[in-house]
Amino acid sequence: MARATWNGKTIAESDNFELVEGNVYFPPGAVKQEFLKPSDYSSHCPWKGDASYYTLIVDGEENKDAAWYYPAPFEKAAHIKDHVAFWKGVVVEQ
Repeated sequence: MARATWNGKTIAESDNFELVEGNVYFPPGAVKQEFLKPSDYSSHCPWKGDASYYTLIVDGEENKDAAWYYPAPFEKAAHIKDHVAFWKGVVVEQ
């Protein structure tokens, strides 16, 4: 079981997740979409590809670019396609 929380709310929770480079990647269905707002920010990983980001919004507070995912990962990272990982103060327990 893995759980991600921020600002007192559970953002994601699942028994099925992927662990990559120390980050928990939650499947899309395990993430509470009502807390996510698409961000314009992006980054690039040499082996995973281009990451897109979400800003978290919980009880009116924003955590900018605190979640990321790979909509079209390279072949080696195909198993995390659309899975969401967190940082910037989001507590992830497993």
